[in-house]
Amino acid sequence: MKAITFVTQKGGSGKSTLCISLAVAAQEAGANVCILEMDRQATVSDWAEHRQSETPEVAQVDETQLADVMRVLQGSAYDYVFIDTPGVDSPGTLSAIRAADLCIIPCRPTPADLRAFKPTLAAIYRLEKRFAFVLNQTPPRSYRNRDAADGLAVLGVLPDVNVVARTDHQDAIGLGKGVTEYNPSGQAAQEIRKLWAWIEKRASASTDKRTQVTKHVKAA
Repeated sequence: MKAITFVTQKGGSGKSTLCISLAVAAQEAGANVCILEMDRQATVSDWAEHRQSETPEVAQVDETQLADVMRVLQGSAYDYVFIDTPGVDSPGTLSAIRAADLCIIPCRPTPADLRAFKPTLAAIYRLEKRFAFVLNQTPPRSYRNRDAADGLAVLGVLPDVNVVARTDHQDAIGLGKGVTEYNPSGQAAQEIRKLWAWIEKRASASTDKRTQVTKHVKAA
């Protein structure tokens, strides 16, 4: 089981929406997924209440529960646990980063967003976690996308797909769906599928690397 934490200490980045649609896309690709929600705004829980399907399962947890919940889930049938964190600096955010195999940092191409992720990145570095930025809620075409991508690529890994601000995302969430369910042939769905394929490979590479290190340690 791999844990993917969606984290940024900036509200309005579209973190919960991205988490939801990627969880659904992962499920459609054959993975068994659950979502742990640590954000008190409860966007994911509200989405689940309006959803007709019982999967992916959603549970609300706080920082005092997370470690125990993760230990229980290690023996479960889940392939991935997605952790949605609050958009503030908190003990819960650090707990979620600590539990992660891979941290996803959504970032809009705005000066405020590009400044706001610095505390998040500092915590990730301190805990020595693998991470990737995702340009989220971007304009369809803008110099801002290019400039932001160039700046983020200097600091870390960035996939070759942006998640454009499209109404499909909001409409899907309102109906209790992922964007790939709401409009399977739409551009938003295509972006989310491409992004999930990239994240899946990145998460698997993280696990493979850790396994190799463990083998070397045991051999020594």
